[in-house]
Amino acid sequence: MKVALTGGTGLVGRFLAQGLHKGGHDVTILSRTPPDLPGVRHRHYALGDTPDIAADVLVHAAFHHEPGRYRGGEGTDPDGFRRANVDGSLRLFRHFGGRTIFLSSRAVYGDYPAGTVMSEDLPLRPDTLYGQVKAEVEAEATVSLRATGVYGPGAGHKWEGLFADHLAGRPVVPRAATEVHGADLASAVLALLIRGQGAFNVSDLLLDRRDLLAEVSVITGCVHEPPARADAGRVNVMDCAKLKALGWAPGGWGRLISSLPAMVQSVPSR
Repeated sequence: MKVALTGGTGLVGRFLAQGLHKGGHDVTILSRTPPDLPGVRHRHYALGDTPDIAADVLVHAAFHHEPGRYRGGEGTDPDGFRRANVDGSLRLFRHFGGRTIFLSSRAVYGDYPAGTVMSEDLPLRPDTLYGQVKAEVEAEATVSLRATGVYGPGAGHKWEGLFADHLAGRPVVPRAATEVHGADLASAVLALLIRGQGAFNVSDLLLDRRDLLAEVSVITGCVHEPPARADAGRVNVMDCAKLKALGWAPGGWGRLISSLPAMVQSVPSR
């Protein structure tokens, strides 16, 4: 199948590019910088562009934001943030005119009480501009993947700073959160390329930093104590039964453990 992917060189998009390519699809990445992935095509693209796309499906993962920030990614320019991400995305969808899979976020749910189980039929009530933008774009996508935090190996991965602080003995704030491996997010895209419509939650682990950093200590021999355990009961977990009904099976704790050595190795301070 011919698949066009925006944002395929980003921290999350790279997993989608790899998964689609390994899945045997004919992939064209639309991005500002060429991908470091042999066997895929590349076309220059920035949000707001409307390139001619010869593809069966468009996977849209491009997102304009301040470096390293998603929630709060508007910085000091909320109007520009909205124009780039909402107007640019909808212009692309309408120009393409075919099946679209949009990388959304759990942020569209917003401020439900602690301990709420998040299912796709809950009314959306985003409490950040990031969540509002994602919700507006969802309205015109064929499929939206409401992804939780995405982890996985690679330069600049989401836990580099956390691991560096722990290994250096700096204080780490207790926290528990839901997570999904980038490869599992890619497998969700693969499961939805030709079927399904509407929103799908994508989440795997409810992960406490204490458990995560305890594993990092085992790998590195670090003697520093991990942070105290967080109150996991305050985390709003995501119900992924809708996606699992299509055969999606995330890697769970085993995938996390197998990924950690490479993730630790890339920490700059090691």
